[in-house]
Amino acid sequence: MDKKDDFDKIDTNQDGYISRDEYADANKSAGIEKENLNWFLRLITLGDRFDIKDFWDRVKKSIVEFIILVFGVTVSFGIEQQGGDSENRTHGIENLVNLKEEVGKMIEFTDEYIEQIDWVVSMYRKQYDRWDQDNDSVFIDFIEDEEEPNGKLYFSPMGNYTQRDPFNPERVIFDAIKLDGTFRLLPKKVGLKMTQIYDGVELGYLIENTGKIEENLVNQFTNRIATKWVYDLTWVEADYNEFWLENRKYIQQDKFIKYNLFKRLELWETSVQEQLQNYKSSLESGTKMLDSVIQVRDSEFEFIWWVLNPKD
Repeated sequence: MDKKDDFDKIDTNQDGYISRDEYADANKSAGIEKENLNWFLRLITLGDRFDIKDFWDRVKKSIVEFIILVFGVTVSFGIEQQGGDSENRTHGIENLVNLKEEVGKMIEFTDEYIEQIDWVVSMYRKQYDRWDQDNDSVFIDFIEDEEEPNGKLYFSPMGNYTQRDPFNPERVIFDAIKLDGTFRLLPKKVGLKMTQIYDGVELGYLIENTGKIEENLVNQFTNRIATKWVYDLTWVEADYNEFWLENRKYIQQDKFIKYNLFKRLELWETSVQEQLQNYKSSLESGTKMLDSVIQVRDSEFEFIWWVLNPKD
């Protein structure tokens, strides 16, 4: 016997020996013989006798082992899944940093565009205000240029009228992270702000006004030259200053071209310039929001599968 208690139970007279009668009695008390069991109990009986106490002991042991196994597997899967979630969270924070950098570049792009459009509007406003002056150089302007003989570079603003620069800042990061789960790290207010910056009406109007609408005005100007000027004038070379000097009276009489310039100035002065300032304000507000979120995420730390924030 493996245990002293079991030996003592069989050695009923406590003489230190197990007699044949004691052994036979022990076998009889160890349950029911297998031959006397029904088919189901025979099926689950491992030895030649069925002991209900032993059966329930084995059942309880199996249940405990099963619970331990299930718990261990569950914890293992939980840790593995948490590892993946942690990696995704780290990747998401990196995306937020990249998004903030892109918004910063968009601010720089917008600042440069504002400076450019202000200069262009000033130049064409000057041209429009001088339109009816009796001066052969009415369509000629200049900029300071040290490389020119007299320090001035002369050019015709209307000769550059077909040049366009649609507002279209680079927007790569936002499109890349829109569906990868990064937005779950953003408070709803910040997520809506980013959507407004990248897909909102402010940007939409800017793209449309500096794109299709301005393109339509330029096409009208080009079409006017192709369908009228080429038939009325002996030569048409809008890139040359001489053309604007020699034909300035004819051009001054073309009210369609003057009106076209008026509409383009109106587009710039009443829509585009204000929209640019509003969009810049949205960008600056958005980058502050992102910076605040990134600071909070960086201050968090992970404990097993909980994300803790010491500031809470």
